[in-house]
Amino acid sequence: MNFDLAVMALDGLARAPIDVRVDERGITISGPSAGLKDLARLLLLIASDGDGESIEIQPGVHSTRESMPMTVTAGARASRPQ
Repeated sequence: MNFDLAVMALDGLARAPIDVRVDERGITISGPSAGLKDLARLLLLIASDGDGESIEIQPGVHSTRESMPMTVTAGARASRPQ
């Protein structure tokens, strides 16, 4: 993964935090367009490498304080629900 691009995307999330909510209906990710674009960049960076890279989206830093913590993982460590 290109760490410089990942840091830039995380900095973007710090400026435009997303909101991550979990309830009985599922997971909802919302936020300003800039924050969602930076999240998409992170997903593409992680998926392009595909060897177990992961990034934590931290409440109060990259997402709103009320958000649930979120870890995005791709590759060998990622698992699919059965």
